[in-house]
Amino acid sequence: MTALPLSEHPALTSLTQRLGPARVALLLQFFRFGMVGTIGFLVDAALLLAALALGLGPWLGRVLSYLIAATTTYMLNRAWTFRGTKSDQPVRQWALFLLVNLVGFACNYGTYAALITLVPFVAANPVLGVAAGSVAGLAGNFVLSRRFVFGQGGGGRPSPS
Repeated sequence: MTALPLSEHPALTSLTQRLGPARVALLLQFFRFGMVGTIGFLVDAALLLAALALGLGPWLGRVLSYLIAATTTYMLNRAWTFRGTKSDQPVRQWALFLLVNLVGFACNYGTYAALITLVPFVAANPVLGVAAGSVAGLAGNFVLSRRFVFGQGGGGRPSPS
């Protein structure tokens, strides 16, 4: 028995009829983006803990863990979430991904910084701040990445679903 692609699964039939195939495809793309974000969170959290163990502190440690996690999510989104929109200039596309995701980074890091500064429990457990920051940046990162990074040719047009 061959597995159907998620977009063709019978359970999605009524949802597709109600929302239309383009919206269901967008929801599936957002789901994949969220799954990649979860992996990014795990990379971010693990590297932050490693940085803390090495004595880098919560501030520098988080900047380094974020950059590596963002690179990981770029590569996974390029290969899976937005697989039909590959650029012939991956380094430029990666740089654009980091640039447009500065909005998400501001939400992410701002949430993290506020929580570890203002909430003693989060200061003692900074991974909780990483989790809250990840959620804060998710929607903005998806919209900006979809439109400007993985759009057709990276020219600011929305990418195909």
